[in-house]
Amino acid sequence: MPAPSSPGTVGEVFVAFLRLGLTSFGGPVAHLGYFRDAFVVRRRWLGDQAYADVVALCQFLPGPASSQVGMAIGLQRAGVRGLLAAWAGFTLPSAVLMVAFAYGVTAFGDDAGAGWIGGLKAAAVAVVAQAVLGMTRTLTPDARRATIAAGAAIVTLLLPTVAGFPVALGQVGVIALAGVAGLAWLGNLSDDGAAEPFPVRVGRGAAVTCLVVFGALLVALPLLAAATDGGVARLVDIFYRAGSLVFGGGHVVLPLLQAELVPSGLVGHDEFLAGYGAAQAVPGPLFTFAAYLGAVTTSGPSGLAGAAIALVAIFLPSALLVVGGLPFWERLRGAPRARRALAGVNAGVVGLLAAALYDPVFTQGVLGASSPVVALALAIAAFVALTRWSAPPWAVVLVAGVLGWAFL
Repeated sequence: MPAPSSPGTVGEVFVAFLRLGLTSFGGPVAHLGYFRDAFVVRRRWLGDQAYADVVALCQFLPGPASSQVGMAIGLQRAGVRGLLAAWAGFTLPSAVLMVAFAYGVTAFGDDAGAGWIGGLKAAAVAVVAQAVLGMTRTLTPDARRATIAAGAAIVTLLLPTVAGFPVALGQVGVIALAGVAGLAWLGNLSDDGAAEPFPVRVGRGAAVTCLVVFGALLVALPLLAAATDGGVARLVDIFYRAGSLVFGGGHVVLPLLQAELVPSGLVGHDEFLAGYGAAQAVPGPLFTFAAYLGAVTTSGPSGLAGAAIALVAIFLPSALLVVGGLPFWERLRGAPRARRALAGVNAGVVGLLAAALYDPVFTQGVLGASSPVVALALAIAAFVALTRWSAPPWAVVLVAGVLGWAFL
């Protein structure tokens, strides 16, 4: 499906992502399922091919992949202001809740086994399953691409069994290998035509500037923090590096933040764990954990100022990379050889999502529930509601939360 011929508005982008920011439980893999339903299936802002291409790009970039996909969609729809609107709408609900928790509002608690949270995780199983099913039909329509997807899923599932292997970087390797397989094996496909358009209103000069700023900050901030003996520069440096150097997003960033903040005494061990538990109970990106950490720091800016600094700093690398990378990506993906490689990459993305459907989505949402049978029943009911009754995901999520509170 081609991209829309007329641009959208900042307001519509913000409202669309705000709805997702209020209801997108289940972690980054589930978020990609919510995004696909909202922007590919329902609003038709882009098609499955363009969506998968953007997901593939964001898998290669460091930082929170689901937030980067959202930024890319906002950028395509309404320019740089659309990117900011998409980020704000998707991020602020959970950031506000995390800051409220930091101030002692414990209504959401830190008990990751609470029944209503179990219901939300069961709903996430259905959301991801729906996304995998839909993307399989579009992106793996033949035996070769299905084989690439299956291989990607198998390797991804086996990576955690290799002791000491960096799983997040391994997933990037799986995507790269899928691209190589596509380039070598998919040359005779009949549908290797032009790429589905995904135009972005960013000039080459602006893109290069963003990439230069990204690298310059990565080098300069540690020097500035050392020269000023902490304070604002130290806080910005910690969270900017976390957003710049961590592949895989989500839970992968936690060890880096823990190593930077807890041993130095900026955040207490108990406070760190309590905030992590609370982060499981809110919608939106897990990177909003940074807002909580910024609010509870023991030196330098804290409270609302610390939360704002940490939140902006951890997402700033993603914004710079998306604005800097998409114009070049858009030109590259139109070349015939690039299209063959992307066909393989897109099949690899399907395999990654299929593997993630099992672990961590199914293992945590069903097998890890207090009553796996009840959680599986909720997941099945949610899947039917989404796929056969066309129920909106936000309603399915809310009902699953209520049922989880009552029965889990």
